[in-house]
Amino acid sequence: MRPNALRRRAGAFALALLLALAGPGGEAAAASAAPVAAKNGMVVTAQHLASEVGVEVLKKGGNAIDAAVAVGYALAVVYPAAGNLGGGGFMTLQLADGRKTFFDFREKAPLAASANMFLDAAANVVRGSTTTGHLAVAVPGTVAGLEAALQKYGTMKRAELIAPAIRLAEQGFVLEQGDADMFASAAGSLRADPATAAIFLNQGRPWAAGERLVQRDLAATLRQVAEAGAAGFYAGPVAAAIVASSRAGKGLITQADLDQYRSRELAPIECDYRGLHVVSAPPPSSGGVILCEMLNILEGYPLREWGFHSAAAVHVQIEAMRHAYFDRNNTLGDPDFVQNPIARLLDKAYAAKVRAAIDPARAAISVDLKAGVGPHEGSNTTHYSIVDGLGNAVAVTYTLNDWFGAKVTAAGTGVLLNNEMDDFTAKFGVANSYGLVQGEANAIAPGKRPLSSMTPTIVTQGGKPLLVLGTPGGSRIITAVLQTLINVVDHGMNVQEAVDAPRFHQQWLPNPTSLEPFALSTDTRRILEGMGHVFTVSRPANHMAAILIGAPSLGGQPVGGNRFYGANDPRRNTGLALGH
Repeated sequence: MRPNALRRRAGAFALALLLALAGPGGEAAAASAAPVAAKNGMVVTAQHLASEVGVEVLKKGGNAIDAAVAVGYALAVVYPAAGNLGGGGFMTLQLADGRKTFFDFREKAPLAASANMFLDAAANVVRGSTTTGHLAVAVPGTVAGLEAALQKYGTMKRAELIAPAIRLAEQGFVLEQGDADMFASAAGSLRADPATAAIFLNQGRPWAAGERLVQRDLAATLRQVAEAGAAGFYAGPVAAAIVASSRAGKGLITQADLDQYRSRELAPIECDYRGLHVVSAPPPSSGGVILCEMLNILEGYPLREWGFHSAAAVHVQIEAMRHAYFDRNNTLGDPDFVQNPIARLLDKAYAAKVRAAIDPARAAISVDLKAGVGPHEGSNTTHYSIVDGLGNAVAVTYTLNDWFGAKVTAAGTGVLLNNEMDDFTAKFGVANSYGLVQGEANAIAPGKRPLSSMTPTIVTQGGKPLLVLGTPGGSRIITAVLQTLINVVDHGMNVQEAVDAPRFHQQWLPNPTSLEPFALSTDTRRILEGMGHVFTVSRPANHMAAILIGAPSLGGQPVGGNRFYGANDPRRNTGLALGH
């Protein structure tokens, strides 16, 4: 077995052991593997070959931004369920000189989109229309975003960074079991589109472990980008193929949509938590705002004293999530279209009002939270984390939205297309595929970016990167980032333990809180249910990718001469933390 496969198996075994060692009440005992340690840099991604590509860039003298670009293109080949050219995302950067910035390359609604485009004559959402097929596709942003970041902050030539992705697409790569599981999980949906089935099924059946996946059309597309940059995707033969495919599939994307697409560089969201500084994603992501709102609320509680997953600590975390997601779903949207109340939501005085509204002995009922009433006066994605030896840190979350996006491919390009239109509010009061019930601020409009939960985050200490983290998971992204951060800062876990620990999630509506297996002991759950909490089973697992700098745990001691400690989430068995 290859060393990388052994390392991933070890992570999966650690999580299994963590669960197997649960006590009589279901409380899990810590049994995580040690974080991966390195002296000169670290890359953590959801697919081992992409991690190897990133580390090779660092070894050649490239910086974290160069590595992030190479990884982004590589994941489009080796992790096609979420890695992409046909989607979009966000990149949070902390540069070695102390500058903090953010790239928004979120997809945009086509110019022909309209608020009611997914409703039938009776004003009901047409089943499946927002998630499958060309009508669900928003204008892709990934290539524009990676290009913008490389041009401004990278040091290497584009062609050199894309070359590994071209090689993996043209020569193919051998699938391991986790890769095969990814294709098997969506085989039924992939059969519906001939262009997709021709690539992502093997003569009509799911690809199996040990087989080699070759993607020659995607290799040709990547060559166009390598030679011409963003113009190789948004103009010329690739663009023409995307437009023709959209037209044939009754989608809305035209050449005018591709011509007008631009990524944008924005100021990140920033806040402080227990003496550390948090840098995260601004709107059109809700991630940074809601993460900081929850941290501000929870900073007023002694979480460390109460203990990891004690009833008191879990109660206030659930209630902080409930209140913050109410704000997310009812107030936030694309800043080009709506006025986001960021200053109010980030105000620690506002957090104090929310704390005052949280009953310490009773769970709130989500539908009782209302706009205008105090304190509210007013899976699938992928993430990778990279740090270099120079002091640059990059957190990237990008997505096709659902697993394999809209399950359609632009014929002749090998490019899987997103179903990001589902992230808009198709109809007020109707949940999207992640169960989110959203408001007018996120209504569909031509050229608008849908609200996102992606939360690529960098925590700093003394102006230097300390913790880099993020995850896929739709609406569960923000709460997974929150809990991993709290596990490191409040509960003293090393970075791998913080990633491995079972999670819970509350998003205002629906009312129940979802639990991963063994998240709560039987006794703790009984106490919380006595307080009025309602629980349900969690959706499929996130994949957290985290790096802690300085030591395996906050305030701990370095191991040998190593500075970087990577944690790959064992919940999915395709990823790898790899350093040099």
